[in-house]
Amino acid sequence: MPELNPTRIYVDADACPVKDEIYRVATRHGLPVSVVAGNFIRVPQDPLVERIAAGSGMDAADDWIAERAGNGDIVITSDIPLASRCVKSGAEVIAPNGKPFTEQSIGMTLAVRNLMTDLRSSGEVTGGPKSYSPRDRSAFLSALDQTIRRIQRQRAQQPAQDQG
Repeated sequence: MPELNPTRIYVDADACPVKDEIYRVATRHGLPVSVVAGNFIRVPQDPLVERIAAGSGMDAADDWIAERAGNGDIVITSDIPLASRCVKSGAEVIAPNGKPFTEQSIGMTLAVRNLMTDLRSSGEVTGGPKSYSPRDRSAFLSALDQTIRRIQRQRAQQPAQDQG
């Protein structure tokens, strides 16, 4: 029975440090990838990899991803508001450091982000994000692979449940 809607990986590409890793894992699993950026971005010549220049509008790339990602899809982003939108639409969302955004965690993550934004705008020095490490890359690869396998297991069980 052919799958009507294969899992697609959406990449919020402008500041994504793990694009090469995503391409490798997606190729291994035969999954299509949409690499979405505000402007032109280089991607491999691969029929599974689609480049989307969403435009230079304030949240053009985020809006493009959020409008399309849904149940059974995977979104790679460190953008917390985008992660929140995608989690609400049923997509699996993973940060480039391997940390999953879930319905359980996204509310608190969004609240902390908003608090830090408020502190910075009031002149408070909060420090920037930690630098990206080999451990982050390894955690990301593991999280992406586990997420793909979990979605594939869920989809394999669905037809049996639908017929029962």
